[in-house]
Amino acid sequence: MTTAWVKSGRQVERERVRKSRARRSASVATASTIIFLLLIAGVVVNAPGWPRVQETFFSPEHFVRALPDVLEGFLLNVKIFLIAEPLILVIGLLLALVRGLKAPVFFPLRALAIFYVDFFRGIPTLLLIYLIGFGLPALNLVGIPSDPATLGIIALTLSYSAYVAEVFRSGIESIHPSQVASARSLGLSHAKTMRFVVVPQATRRVVPPLLNDFISLQKDTALVATIGAVEALRAAQIHAAKTFNYTSYLVAALLFILLTIPMARFTDYLAARTQRRRGA
Repeated sequence: MTTAWVKSGRQVERERVRKSRARRSASVATASTIIFLLLIAGVVVNAPGWPRVQETFFSPEHFVRALPDVLEGFLLNVKIFLIAEPLILVIGLLLALVRGLKAPVFFPLRALAIFYVDFFRGIPTLLLIYLIGFGLPALNLVGIPSDPATLGIIALTLSYSAYVAEVFRSGIESIHPSQVASARSLGLSHAKTMRFVVVPQATRRVVPPLLNDFISLQKDTALVATIGAVEALRAAQIHAAKTFNYTSYLVAALLFILLTIPMARFTDYLAARTQRRRGA
């Protein structure tokens, strides 16, 4: 008959000390954070221009009036993000795979992929949105979209796919060559080796940096306002122009924060989980 394992007195005491230290650290961190926030609030509230700032940026009346229009525009931001994200993933992965082709016959494709990445990473996203948003419609070609949101999606996809391609490429290159050699020795072709062995592992490794890129993408959807799309920022600008009050910008900022902060915390969770799996 086996007896149940019982912790020793020393183990129990060690765990008690750890818990006590953890509670003490949490208490100190909470208290210091509260004190810091109170000091910042005190400095801001006691500033000479605070009444004017409060009236201009923190008006409850204008907050309520601006919320429906800004929220409707924010839904366009979310729509742009949801359409652009899968396109970016597909194009970025294809670019990374093309850059990994070693055969001499594929040199033109590799050169084209390298040029694509270097070109679109070298252009500021805002400038690219201007070029696509105003340049494509000016061509007057049949089939060229004229909707600002669609043109914004095209520009964001071109820009971010270049960054995502490098993220995927770093993940692919992090896979040890012995895994590729083992897959090829089992009779798998290069395409099947990449599909079943390399890409799945590489994708898991690059999920945190990919999510960081998509957090930036969500914020950069506001840039399409520069070519006329009525998204959250543009709706806030319209409301501010009508009322000469800037609380609508606060509404737009809060909506973006409510979306990006959970994504950021999820990214941190995935990164921490990856480190734990690697024994870090």
